[in-house]
Amino acid sequence: MTENIEHLILEQFRALRNQITALQTNMHNEFNDVKHRINRVESAIAGIRRDEAGTAEDIARQQAAIDRLKDRLDRIERRLELVDDI
Repeated sequence: MTENIEHLILEQFRALRNQITALQTNMHNEFNDVKHRINRVESAIAGIRRDEAGTAEDIARQQAAIDRLKDRLDRIERRLELVDDI
């Protein structure tokens, strides 16, 4: 009788060990998936930052061009004496 009980207990321990191993494998797979997804999010954020930097550069370039055009227009108005003295 004691032998049967020991055998049943060992069976239960084996089943528990198998369940724990399966859970560990699932958790490891899920962890790898989460790490992969985080890497993709980080890459996307880096891309957005690059785009923002490019946009800021474009805005600065456009503003510099506008400033140069304004200076030229001011010079032309002065030469043609079109400037209103305020």
